[in-house]
Amino acid sequence: MVKNNFLRGFASDGEQTSEFFKLQKIRTKKKLIFHHKSRVIVILGQTATGKSDLAVKIALRLRSGSLAQKINGEIISADSRQVYKGLDIGTGKITKKEKKGIPHFLLDVANPKMPARHGGNFTVTEYQKLAEEKIKEIIDRENIPIICGGTGFYIDAVTKGTIFPEVPPNLKLRKILEKKSAEELFKMLKKLDPRRASNIDKNNKVRLIRAIEIARVLGKVPVVETAPLPYKFIKIALYLPSEKLKKKIEKRLLVRMRTGMLNEAKRLHKQGLSYSRMEELGLEYRFMALYLQNKITKQEMLERLNSEIYKYAKRQMTWFKRDKDIKWFDSSKMKLSDIIKKLPVPY
Repeated sequence: MVKNNFLRGFASDGEQTSEFFKLQKIRTKKKLIFHHKSRVIVILGQTATGKSDLAVKIALRLRSGSLAQKINGEIISADSRQVYKGLDIGTGKITKKEKKGIPHFLLDVANPKMPARHGGNFTVTEYQKLAEEKIKEIIDRENIPIICGGTGFYIDAVTKGTIFPEVPPNLKLRKILEKKSAEELFKMLKKLDPRRASNIDKNNKVRLIRAIEIARVLGKVPVVETAPLPYKFIKIALYLPSEKLKKKIEKRLLVRMRTGMLNEAKRLHKQGLSYSRMEELGLEYRFMALYLQNKITKQEMLERLNSEIYKYAKRQMTWFKRDKDIKWFDSSKMKLSDIIKKLPVPY
């Protein structure tokens, strides 16, 4: 069987077809053919659990499979800060060496300098559009898309086909709201739309501002509607037990400091990234900006970062636990062979 027919999921009577496709027999006047539903692998879960490394290993395993014609995996990042150019060490962006020749997409696609009040913040709708385009391109190349990241909002937008309200940015309102704290914004949203306030990240100013913006136009943030894409998403998630996760976060932070994370922040500021915008970008950049402005000490920066990153990991778990289609693995005990068994991919 040629690769073209095999991967497109078509076969004549009696031929074997790949389990990587959900096959449906369709009767035509001439013969019985097969219609496929392409599958997309999704590697998700908590920060500091090894998602990027696993995605690369799976892509390499696909390439080295036992099929006469190899299948290539291509990776689509799902990280709301790794989309920004120059935010490398602080976001843990995968390096060229770590990619091991595997194509990666949706890294470095946005300018971090533009603040949200000027409409410069990279939005989930932009991510959704680009990700859907990349999935189609990868499948058209007869390869396998692997979505990898920890931004649940991005992942849900693609895997569930979320339809977002078409409310344009109100730049004047954003400029006013950005002067308020996350706590103040949350109280405002709670008055406008208690339902949306009950399930939003109350520490995320960008999302709080957007929710307030929508609620002021529509009266409330509408209940999410979906239009799922014609793919089967295979979701694999990584986690770590609490104490192991805390230690991994602390160790990773020290490694990032040693490899130049602070110098990266200084360089970004010299290149025009304001401290206020850096604070908007959250976590590492927020606290580095505070430290570089002498608002906190270096020790306070490290302590608060360890605490806030751990809280973020807990929020990630809360978000992903709602999805019953996810298969979970403890990354401290994880074996690639165990995960491979969960993937409907022939070898």
